[in-house]
Amino acid sequence: MASPDVTTGTSIDGSADVSQQPGADRLDDTAVEQRLGHLDELLSHLEQYPGPTADAAREAVAALTDVYGEALARVVDRASEAMAERLASDELLGHLLVLHDIHPEPVEARVRRALDVVQERAGPQGGSVELDAIDGDVARVRLSSSGGGCGCSSGTDELEQVVRESVLALAPELSSVEPVIADAGRESSVIPVEALLSRTATAGRAG
Repeated sequence: MASPDVTTGTSIDGSADVSQQPGADRLDDTAVEQRLGHLDELLSHLEQYPGPTADAAREAVAALTDVYGEALARVVDRASEAMAERLASDELLGHLLVLHDIHPEPVEARVRRALDVVQERAGPQGGSVELDAIDGDVARVRLSSSGGGCGCSSGTDELEQVVRESVLALAPELSSVEPVIADAGRESSVIPVEALLSRTATAGRAG
């Protein structure tokens, strides 16, 4: 019998597709974000009160994190390639896999995937968005136009924000995304912002 996927109820070999088990105590994305925020507050509170008790609490959290990281690594080891991709495409799991340095997809591939989604939203007349380079924990993204349009700075700022959010959603280990503006010497257009503002920040779920 196939081993169950503890996240979705799907077997590791991908033979079933059950998003939630009836009666299971599950957390939606909002609840997860709230708990992560509360965890950050608790850890910050510990930092304000140094001493043996706080040190022991931090050590316990670190040990628990290591154990869960090893458990995730074993799940990924035993998953098929298709299932590993499905696990990594989940926003929460993807971030945890990055945290433990076990994400099956290289950071450059994830950045390119995020930019592909942005480009798809832009359409063929929206210019191009492509990865220029990854330098340490900084991604440099080249923005170039297809000609025509106003090229106004407010639109460019919005475009850069959409690109930044999309990339960091899939590659949270990066610290920043820096734009490289192409064709700076001529009148240019930017990717239509209205074509991009349809939840591109959740690009990982399109994978």
